[in-house]
Amino acid sequence: MDRRSFVAAGLAAGATAVSMTASGSQAKAAGRSRTSKKGGFKLKYAPKINAFKMHAGNDPIDNIKFIADQGFRAIFDNGLMKRPLAEAKAIVKELDRQGMDLGPFVLYSDNKVKNFVSADPQVRKGLVDTMKKGVEFAKSINAKWALVVPGPFNPGLEPAYQTANVVENLRYCAEVLEPSGLVMVLEPLNPWKNHPGLFLTSIPQTYQICRAVNSPSIKMVNDLYHQQITEGNLIPNIDMAWSEIASFHLGDNPGRKEPTTGEINYKNIFKHLYNKGYDGVLCMEHGQSISGKEGEMAVINAYRECDDFQV
Repeated sequence: MDRRSFVAAGLAAGATAVSMTASGSQAKAAGRSRTSKKGGFKLKYAPKINAFKMHAGNDPIDNIKFIADQGFRAIFDNGLMKRPLAEAKAIVKELDRQGMDLGPFVLYSDNKVKNFVSADPQVRKGLVDTMKKGVEFAKSINAKWALVVPGPFNPGLEPAYQTANVVENLRYCAEVLEPSGLVMVLEPLNPWKNHPGLFLTSIPQTYQICRAVNSPSIKMVNDLYHQQITEGNLIPNIDMAWSEIASFHLGDNPGRKEPTTGEINYKNIFKHLYNKGYDGVLCMEHGQSISGKEGEMAVINAYRECDDFQV
């Protein structure tokens, strides 16, 4: 089957997953409340599953219950795929009971091996096999999103050729993902503070690649902490890349702690996302500015403050 026919056949399967992304959630939010039954937050801020372990202990189910009691409507767990399958299923079962969403789990992130920038058929086969494993795992727990970091750039190869290789490799990955409805979110990471030497570094670059692949299963996560360091211009970049954004990561800069501790005006950003009709997850991928229970409550209160915008 040629690529065009395959994509057409896969669009129906991918439509459900894409409708959950930002690009499928652009209805006007005026006159509509998305707060939880418990009077929680307007948006789906998603704490790490162990973000409040000083209050909830080490059991993941107890953590989910505590997170839900605070009014949050989602969680994320980057290492979900590394957990025993029975534990992962128990986590998802509790999320379903609470009516909560699950953010993207990490499917592939190797910052040392130059895989996605390579045209080597054997490398491509390895990437395809990884996608197949991700699809099977996602099916077993009914997950909708998986995160991928394309890895390092190759200093010995012209950047344009590397981009073409990344696009081609992602097209092969998409052929695996589309029939299942699983959506890969590519994450660009800043090269200045945290991740030097990686291929994918900015929102415009990631947008260009997603448009080139042109698949409902290849989107991006906009990590606002990384974006603030790399290119800034947060709200305009959100708008320009909107059709390809499937989820967000949060963290203030400098410090990568909770909102209100740095220079990013998260209240304005959250209001902007709400008004655009965003109903996906916003993963709280940051630390806390104060240690212990006091610090955990400071995180919760920071989100309450930033979520207190007029609609």
